Amino acid sequence: MPSPSPLARLTRMLVESYVVFARYNAWMNDKIYTLAAELTDEERKRDLRAFFRSVHGTLNHLLLGDRAWLTRFTGETERFASYDGERKPIAVRSLAQELYADFEQLWRERRRTDADIAGWVETLDEAALSRTLSYKTSSGVACSHPTWWAISHFFNHQTHHRGQVTTLLKQLGKDPGVTDLIAFMRTSGT
Repeated sequence: MPSPSPLARLTRMLVESYVVFARYNAWMNDKIYTLAAELTDEERKRDLRAFFRSVHGTLNHLLLGDRAWLTRFTGETERFASYDGERKPIAVRSLAQELYADFEQLWRERRRTDADIAGWVETLDEAALSRTLSYKTSSGVACSHPTWWAISHFFNHQTHHRGQVTTLLKQLGKDPGVTDLIAFMRTSGT
């Protein structure tokens, strides 16, 4: 049997990386939501002068962003929409929009989205990664680039904003401990 081509090996490595990033994403989200649950609602929503103001605001932004990207990647608008208590879609008007005021509901939706991300990355292949992704940003700017660029941004975006949340949690007296990807890989057997 012939050995895989260099492109096939690279694709496999990218997909394996994305699988690890999805698992790390879920691990870190569980970590920060567990700490955030120890805070009062007032503490979670306190304006600490962060880009999305508060722990709660930043967690909402992460969920909103992840769902927007999943919709772009898959085209499944209904599946990745956010819904209110009556199962009506929430119209997104801003990247700072609060999807869920209730922390428990936000956490439930975060877990569901993390499971969706994990399942989706398992479906990736060479064709998906090399495809051109075209979409409009929330401000209407048209973008077009290789899908693998966007997936890499997707995971980087999560890490960036979770770093902000860990800083906010620390300011509120909650220590997230080690958050390094390599530490996750070491403890998870990856």
